[in-house]
Amino acid sequence: MTRLKDSAEMEELRQRLEKERDLNKSVISVCNGTGCQALGSESVLSAFKKELGDQKLGEKVDLRPIGCPGFCEMGPIVVIQPDNIFYKLVTVEDVIEIVSDTIINGKLVDRLLYENPSGEKAVHEDDVDFYKKQMRVVIGDNSRIDPTNILDYIAIGGYSALAKVLSTMTPDEVLDEIKTSDLRGRGGAGFPAGRKWEACRDAEGEIKYVICNADEGDPGAFMDRSLLEGNPHSVLEGMIIGAFAIGSHEGYVYVRNEYPLAVKVLEIAIKQAKEYGLLGEEILGTGFDFTVKISRGGGAFVCGESTALMASIEGRPGDPSPKYVHTTEKGLWNRPSNLNNVETWANVPYIINNGSDWYRNIGTETSKGTKIFSLVGKINNTGLVEVPMGITLREIIYDIGGGIPNGRRFKAVQTGGPSGGCIPESLLDLPVDYESLSEHGSMMGSGGMIVMDEDTCMVDVARYFIKFLEGESCGKCVPCREGLERMGEILDGICEGRGKESDIMLLEDLCELLSDASLCGLGTTAANPVLTTIAYFRDEYSAHITEKRCPAGVCRDLIHYTIDETACTGCGACLKACPEGAITGEKKEVHTINAGKCIKCGICYDVCKFDAVRKE
Repeated sequence: MTRLKDSAEMEELRQRLEKERDLNKSVISVCNGTGCQALGSESVLSAFKKELGDQKLGEKVDLRPIGCPGFCEMGPIVVIQPDNIFYKLVTVEDVIEIVSDTIINGKLVDRLLYENPSGEKAVHEDDVDFYKKQMRVVIGDNSRIDPTNILDYIAIGGYSALAKVLSTMTPDEVLDEIKTSDLRGRGGAGFPAGRKWEACRDAEGEIKYVICNADEGDPGAFMDRSLLEGNPHSVLEGMIIGAFAIGSHEGYVYVRNEYPLAVKVLEIAIKQAKEYGLLGEEILGTGFDFTVKISRGGGAFVCGESTALMASIEGRPGDPSPKYVHTTEKGLWNRPSNLNNVETWANVPYIINNGSDWYRNIGTETSKGTKIFSLVGKINNTGLVEVPMGITLREIIYDIGGGIPNGRRFKAVQTGGPSGGCIPESLLDLPVDYESLSEHGSMMGSGGMIVMDEDTCMVDVARYFIKFLEGESCGKCVPCREGLERMGEILDGICEGRGKESDIMLLEDLCELLSDASLCGLGTTAANPVLTTIAYFRDEYSAHITEKRCPAGVCRDLIHYTIDETACTGCGACLKACPEGAITGEKKEVHTINAGKCIKCGICYDVCKFDAVRKE
């Protein structure tokens, strides 16, 4: 390893690495992100290493652990280059066959190929329906590099944007390029990144900080984690470029301590970047200095808010502060500070290399570029998706996500995390951009997207997110602290059959209070799940309150189980499974449920193979 003296030397290194990469050489890429590790990818990697050694193929075939390629539902995923062969659900037992058939003899292992809904087998990664409508600008490089090897990143053009900036551009030119691109912050509010950078640059004070927000606390969200695990250098490169434009020499990555793999990979990336002269003093011999430190968060959702995050870095409790003065003027340690999230920083190198015009050609008039979403919930294809702004919810859920499992009907999708709104079926053709989602009561947020089917109770959904936010509230301001608790009590009452017709109006009043009077974004957006479920699913609230009935059959206090005499075969499965002995009946005779003993656990409903148990 040699410290790179200047941009020309880095370009020489890149060209040499590119030449050394034999494009015809077989490369076995194994997803080794957190999701695939949970499914055994580390054992798969070890098995490949052993088998390649046993077959004396170690020098002829490269084995590359990669970050998340997105299709988490099918992990562990293995992609074999140069033919881009896509294998799904790979286990240790499959490894010998893959090496023997595919690597040595050039044959496909048919049972490991993904089958599209049409029934057609997808041989290549690009043939998989899940990827066809995506535009993987940022997350696509996860599949091309080992995140713990900086040379992999440099070989595909990594740090070339930084070299371009430091050797040919002034800070003003960099700032103008980001402003012209119309890049908006991907962390939630969608504030223009260039304007934020400019405000921080123009603020008084010589010491300025650049901060990456990787405090990803939304239920079901894992976009930032996967980027840090799969391509940490893209985030670091973006931060260094931003620091150059702003005039900052010190940066922080605030990352959740619950992300051990992301922290480990990021530590390696920072160390390697320093060794190659891409971080620290005299970066690429230009006289520009910039260092990055990792600050681990304790897992408080509210620390995703800028002032709370900065308080946490300082070692204080992560409580938000009033923003009478913006953090770009007085932030970390009361000095000008620029905070963007992981995905925002990762976009910067692509904009510098390809130009602001290229970036502006992606997306809509007001929402440019692509957006990464974690697509989870009641959907066939869960995982990470990166799509151009303006794509419709229908395209994401049905064309990419593969629709709803088990033939169920789509009911709603919540976007924007726990503070986002629930969008109903009637708005499936809504374009996904900042303004459209906001106009209909939701938000882009950091990118969580939770799909719900007909068996989801929307009142219970509102209750879940209000309870989550209540638990995560710092309690500093009365509207949020007391308002969320009271809203939770009202929703409990509705779900338990104690609701009153006046409750809906009271919930709406509380929502208005939170939105207008809360101290930080957690409180001001907390009303969204309640407001949208009332707006789009008011009939469910009415059924709970006036009919004492949960249409989705979710709220225990409002449902009861019976056995249909015409469908019961007397098999005894429900009787054996009931934990309370609430079911009686002789073998091959109709069974009955004692409502007094029934605890409404639903086990009888789940085990009945004849649809004889009714949930009403």
